[in-house]
Formats: sequence, C-alpha cells, structure tokens
Amino acid sequence: MSKLLMILFSQRFTTTASLLFAISSSAVAFDDAKPPMSFAKNGDVRIAYRVVGQQSGEPVVMIMGLSASHKIWHSELIEGIVNGGYRVVLLDNRDVGESTRIKKRGRIWLAWQLLKYRFGLKVKSPYSLQDMADDTIAVLEELGIEQAHVIGASMGGMIAQTVAYNFPERTQSLVSIMSTTWAPHLPPPGREQEQGISDMNESSAEQTKDLEKIGFYPGALPNQVTAILSAGDRTEYVRKIDTPTLVLHGSEDELLSVEHGIYTAEVISGAQLRIYQDMGHSLPDHVIPIMTADILNHLSRASSASVVATPLFPSKESSIIRESNNLSRVAISR
Repeated sequence: MSKLLMILFSQRFTTTASLLFAISSSAVAFDDAKPPMSFAKNGDVRIAYRVVGQQSGEPVVMIMGLSASHKIWHSELIEGIVNGGYRVVLLDNRDVGESTRIKKRGRIWLAWQLLKYRFGLKVKSPYSLQDMADDTIAVLEELGIEQAHVIGASMGGMIAQTVAYNFPERTQSLVSIMSTTWAPHLPPPGREQEQGISDMNESSAEQTKDLEKIGFYPGALPNQVTAILSAGDRTEYVRKIDTPTLVLHGSEDELLSVEHGIYTAEVISGAQLRIYQDMGHSLPDHVIPIMTADILNHLSRASSASVVATPLFPSKESSIIRESNNLSRVAISR
C-alpha cells in the first residue's frame, strides 16, 4: 500500500484505479478472512462494523478516511495491534462499505460548495464530523464498550479527534494519523487535489463498482468533503483533548502537509508526535512495522501508568533524530 489517498486526490481516475488495485490487494485478501459484518444504529443510520482479536482484550476502534471503508487499513497494522492483545473494532463510516448510504450529491453541487469555501462562504453538508463521531459511539454502545482507544486516519483522524473532545469519558487514548485541526493558517490542499475530488465524483457505474471492490466509494466524496469543510477550524475543540495522544504524520504528505500533524501535536497538551520520512498521505509497507510498534507502545502507556515504558522505536532498521520532548523524526531503511 505504498500509495493511497494522495493518489486518490492528485491524479485522474484511470491512473488512480489501476494503482489502487495494485496497492490494496493485501487489504482485500485479509478482508476475506475476517468475521462477517455486524451493525449498530444511530437514528436512521446503520453503521457496519466487525471485530477482530480476543474478546478479553482492551478495545481499539479504527476509523478510516475520506470515501474509504475499513478494508483500506493496512492488514499488517491490524494484525500487529491484534497480536499485541487488543480487541480491534473496524467500522465503515456512513456512505461507505455496508453502512447506510446518504443521498448522493453530484459534481455541480460539490463544485459549488468548493467555490463557496474558497470565497469564505458557508458550506452545506448532509451530515457533519460530529454525526460520524456519534456513529462511532453508537458502535461502542452496541458492543457494550464503555471506553476504547480511538485510532483515525486522515478524515478518520478528524472524527477520532471529535470523539476525544466530545466524549472524553469514552476515549482511553487517541491516535491521529495524517490528519489535521483544519486551522486556517495551515497549507491548504492544492487545486489539483480539489479537481481530483470532482473527477472521482464523476466515476462511471463500472468504475465505481471496481473501486468499491477495493474499499473506495466515490459516491461518498461530496457528502464527506463538505462535512470536513463545514466543520472548519476545530483548533479550540482539539485543544480541549486531555486524553493520551499520539500524532503520526508523513514528511512527504502532499494532501495534508506535515505542518498539519505538527500543529495538531502542539495544540494537544502532552501529545507525542512522530514524523516518518518518505511517507506521504499513505500507509506504506516500509513504515508499517515501526508505526505498529509506536502505536502499541502508546496504547500500553495509556493503559497503565505503572507499565514500564519500552523504547519508542525498537526497530533496528530505524534511525531517530530527537528534536524536542515530544517530536521525533524517523528515517526508515528499506
């Protein structure tokens, strides 16, 4: 999975589809071996989820990003967390996977919302990041889980942050991967990325079917993009997060540049930040072992203050430059 959401936004559909098939094969193959989906309800919306790992393990809920189902999570990351003794809950956000589809908006509607956003006008959205955070809580309620570690990537990171600041009693720890507070001073996604969103929104029925097999749902783009834009700057909410937090970001991210991750870690008191060299807006194979180790160490520390901390970067294939108490850059040998 060496390319992922960055390609989704930055290139036209034909190139994107061929690359996504190549990079997502391990996730699709792993998905075949997983338990069947279950469902939770948040009002009229049905959220699909599945659970892997031991029933007795501490729960970890994982939330994927824009237009992506749980299938897009790297299989080795999931396996690593499960092998660490955790019970992993994988959910499909509304509009993707087997969850409820909300009425689809077309290209003209999305283009108009993007234009309004560019000129500082209010963006409309059928639902909000808060609604998707509520979906996550509905899954926890269905499973009888009082508190969980919450991991989110990209838009999923925004949802995870929302869970953490609106439901602190339900959040044992937070892992925010290649995400953002959407503060206005941070570098915006380029117009190429905006155009890529519009192009994906015009996928043909056949193209959409092929992408959905991988775990991408073009029909979700308008609703989810506008949910992000309508939320706007969430910095003051994110600043309220007091749960143990780990922020992970790639140095080469061209969708949400590394400044987004750095600022997120600065805003959250006590947050730890890890920047992976040669990682874009993606979950690349060569980063997954060290990312898994970082996450497991974070979960362990959050679970019990009495646990003796192991080295943050145990892999012999990683070299570390410590820049401050909460900032490390990781250069990984391939």
